[in-house]
Formats: sequence, structure tokens, C-alpha cells
Amino acid sequence: MVYADLLIHSAQMMATMSGYSESPACGEDMSKIGLIADGAVAIREGKIVAVGTTQDLRAEGWVGPDTKEISARGKVVTPGFVDPHTHVLYAGSRENELSLKLKGVPYLEILKQGGGILSTVRSTKQASDEEIKAQTHRRLRTMLSMGTTTVEAKSGYGLTVEEELRALRLIHELDGEQSVDLVPTFMGAHAVPPGYSEEEFTNYVVDEMLPQIAAEGQAEFCDVFCEPGVFSLESSERILLKAQALNLKLKMHADELASAGGAQLAAKLGVISADHLLQASDEGIAALAQQGVIAVLLPATSFNLAKNSYARAREMIRAGVPVALATDSNPGSSPTESMPLVLTLACLYLRMTPEEALTAVTINAAHAIGRANQIGSLEVGKQGDVVILDIPNLNYLPYHFGSNPVEMVFKRGKVVWSI
Repeated sequence: MVYADLLIHSAQMMATMSGYSESPACGEDMSKIGLIADGAVAIREGKIVAVGTTQDLRAEGWVGPDTKEISARGKVVTPGFVDPHTHVLYAGSRENELSLKLKGVPYLEILKQGGGILSTVRSTKQASDEEIKAQTHRRLRTMLSMGTTTVEAKSGYGLTVEEELRALRLIHELDGEQSVDLVPTFMGAHAVPPGYSEEEFTNYVVDEMLPQIAAEGQAEFCDVFCEPGVFSLESSERILLKAQALNLKLKMHADELASAGGAQLAAKLGVISADHLLQASDEGIAALAQQGVIAVLLPATSFNLAKNSYARAREMIRAGVPVALATDSNPGSSPTESMPLVLTLACLYLRMTPEEALTAVTINAAHAIGRANQIGSLEVGKQGDVVILDIPNLNYLPYHFGSNPVEMVFKRGKVVWSI
């Protein structure tokens, strides 16, 4: 008999998120989270080998003399959270911009003054590799402690070929040096640096950056900040089409600050995800639904910008758009690593149910980074990434905010964090 290395058992409630590995959950399916009472999951050699009730898994003979058993009695068990949109690799911080924000200075005005993204570009360029990695490692450790086991990490604080390649190299190094899996995204089109017009910098991204990035093979996705005053629809389309021709998968920052047709462009290009979408139009939402583009919503960014403007998640879900959630962890508009906070904000301000929000940070988030065949649900054959939450039921997760409900985190069946 082949025994499990690990059995997590007796969960008050286990959310398996099963049944959506082929395509993300949409509409009413986002509320179907595969609950099992007295749930158990067995893991061997880093992979899930059985899921069911504790009684069933014991009866099936998965427990042997060397099986490690961990009780989740009275607690909730879920897949590891997946964060599909972050700018987690950077140096420095931008707390000095808080006073400007409180005075009502618009984000794009701060950027024009040399603040915002350009401020972090300067701090990151001046920092050593070791300094950047040490700061990023701390943020990833915080994410892990809050249940996040896989993170999409963007470049974009370099804005030159050399610095963007450096960022992607550091993401790869960090991927092998700590427990959180990192998925690398090239985002050289994050801002237009001083000395360039938008057209000139777009030419630089298309003609020089992308060919070298693709040749190095360090990035899986290409993203662009598609927004009036940053990269227009035309510039964004040029960049993304070039990236696609170089076999990079596509993502977009779209319709965050203005309703400018970003969602429609995302649908036209068939990107894997369109992110932010605070100002997406009805037509844009319909286009996303028709093409199956995942909407990655970032309520912590809306909360931090304090404009009382949030993405229309309810309309998106009703229209059949698959919705995911992310922290947007970055030094300016969302300096947080907390997925539990994102879940609370999604329920309070995006009006998502706890079940929909959990779907959005697990299986749908895994789809948004092309990993749904490996992570995002508790199903046989998938990676043993599991979280035990010290809460009595799922409603408690968004209800009790401002603290960390995570008791234990498992990565490939190994304990990587516990209280």
C-alpha cells in the first residue's frame, strides 16, 4: 500500500474549489466552492492523492506508520491563496506621498512631478541586488504568513532593458530562495520615463526591450499600463501584439482611472486577464464576458486611493465575466501583502459573497496566471498547497478583519508557516 506523507483531517469545513481546472468559474458557479464537512486531504511527495471526508480517507488506507497527521478540527481548510497581480519586487517606500494624496493631488499629477512609479524606479535602481531581494523577501514572507502560496511578480521599476532584465533575474532568484512560487511578468510599459514621449518610449519597448526580454526567457507574461496619460490604446496594442509575436502571454492594466476602452482592447487581443477595471463600461464588461477574459479586481488599491470608487464586480459576475482578486502589492497605491484584507474589501465594497471571494483568490486567480492545472483547488494530482484557517466558518473570514486568521500554511505538503 502506498501511504500519504501528510493527512490534514477533521476540518470543520473544507473548501475544495473542485471542478474548475479546465475553465474558470463564472456567474453562479463562483458560489460553488466544493464544501466537505469533516474534510480531509492526503498528500504524497508534494501532490494531493486523496480528498474527502476524514472517515473515507482513513477507510481507504492512506494513513501509514510514517504519515504525519494534522488535525484541523473546528477550523476551515482551503487551497493556498493565489495572488495574480503584484508589483512586489522593489526597493524603498513612498509614505511621503500620503500627504499629497490627502490634499487631493491626483495620482497622475504626482507621477508628472517625478513621484509615483518614477520615485520607485529611482530607489530600485540605486539599491543593490541584495537590498532589493532582502526587502522583497520580507514582503513575500508576510504574504506567506497570510495564506498566499503563489504570487505573480511584475518588473516595471526599471524602464530600461538592463534594469528590467535585472528585475526579472531577481524574481527568478527569489523564486528558488523562499517558499512562495513566483510567476514573472515583464512590465517595461509601466510609465513613460523623463526624456521620452509616449511614442518614443513605446518604440523603445517594442524594438529594443521586448526582443531582449523574450530572448532571455525570463518572463512568462507581458503587461502594460493602458491608461490615458500613460500608454494609449494604440501604444498598448502595439506593445502587446509584439509581445504575443514573441510568445509571451498577455495581461493588461485597463480602465483604472478612466473609461477609455481598455476592457474592449483586452477582449480584442484575448489577453488572459484585464486588471483594475474600475471604470470599465457596460460594453467593456460584455466584451470581457464574450471572450472569457478574467477580470482581476484590486479592491485594496481602491481603498487606499480613497476615492470611493470600486470595480463593478456584481455586474461582471452577472454578465458571466470570471472574476479574480489580487492585492496589487506595490509601494504607492497598495502597500499591503494581506489577502485576508482583500477578501474583506471584496465583500464590503465589491459586494461579493464570501464564496465568490474565495473562488476569486484560489481557482480563478490560478487561471489568471495560467496555473489552474497545478494549484488553486484541492483535487487529486494538484500541488499540495493548503491553508488551515483558525475560523469556525467561511463567513468569519471577511467578517473579522484586521487580524491574521491563518494557523498553518503548507507548500507541496510541507509546513512552511505556522503560528
